[in-house]
Amino acid sequence: MHDIAQAASNFINLDIMNITYLFIVGFVGGLVSGFIGSGGAFVLTPAMMSLGVPGLVAVASNMCHKFPKALIGAIKRAKYGQVDVKLGIVLGISAESGVLYGAHIQENIKKAFGDAGSNLYVSVAFVVILAVVGSFVLRDAWKTYKSGNTHEEEKITKLARWVQSINIPGTMVYFKSLNARISVLFTIPLGFATGMLAATIAVGGFIGVPSMIYVLGAPSLMASASELVIAFVMGLGGSFKYAMHGLVDIRLAMIILAGSLFGIQLGAIGTTYVKPFMIKVVMGVIMVIVLFSRGLMVPVYLSQLGLIQTLNEGTVKLLKNTSFAIMALALLLGAFIVLRAMWQGRRAEQKAAEEALGHVKA
Repeated sequence: MHDIAQAASNFINLDIMNITYLFIVGFVGGLVSGFIGSGGAFVLTPAMMSLGVPGLVAVASNMCHKFPKALIGAIKRAKYGQVDVKLGIVLGISAESGVLYGAHIQENIKKAFGDAGSNLYVSVAFVVILAVVGSFVLRDAWKTYKSGNTHEEEKITKLARWVQSINIPGTMVYFKSLNARISVLFTIPLGFATGMLAATIAVGGFIGVPSMIYVLGAPSLMASASELVIAFVMGLGGSFKYAMHGLVDIRLAMIILAGSLFGIQLGAIGTTYVKPFMIKVVMGVIMVIVLFSRGLMVPVYLSQLGLIQTLNEGTVKLLKNTSFAIMALALLLGAFIVLRAMWQGRRAEQKAAEEALGHVKA
């Protein structure tokens, strides 16, 4: 009985405003997710937390909504020939062990320090990962743009070339996205780290996508699409593990999933119209904005845990509202960039078709 009461206390009250907000968040998260291949949870987890959902419940519910959505996104992008299923499954298997280990750490933090400790852990992880990955991805996109090679084939990094040159007998596997054989021993730590991060903040794509591009040598389009396969494998196991502890709020998962399913279809179509460096720009910009949103909440959780001087109610409210506003900006900007890229791509395609028709008639 106590366990049931404890589980119920994790879940927020849902009114029509909250339901509408979650649906819109799901739609934008899906749009961005279909476009950059990450599960979109780097906007969804903070967005849920901004409604008052405990960090661990937000992570668990996010993971639950993610795996059916990832499956749909992967199938959609497979039609465009962007998915390396074998690479996704190989990385997904080691990612699953990372998820189970990460979930165990999360549950122990919640037991020891309550919701404030869990929220702090999730938020600090967000800030650190977003700062590192976001700045790296943006720097890389800027270098590509400045060099004027936006139309050319992406160059394989020195690290990826080295990884592809190592031959460890009995462990070598050919992956079509890399057009090379690599040792699965390189995929195990990358997959484990992806799963560990997914269990912590419900986002594995921050490690999964860059590691496939920069460490293994996959093109960014194929890396972002193959990440959806990993997200499906991880989400399935992670959701089950968290659900066993009463931490999945199925209502949140279903509302966000409903919105996401619309968004992810559009996002996946958008990838066919843009230059690969634009995917990196969108990913980097949204990461940096969400970083500030989460960073503002860190003092609030530190104050709740008594680690810094207690903040007055007005300061807490200001920080929460500002964090929420920045979060909304990230969502709107992400949606705008993706939809604009699609609109421009469609227009260019129609123009080319009309010109071709004009030549035929002439």
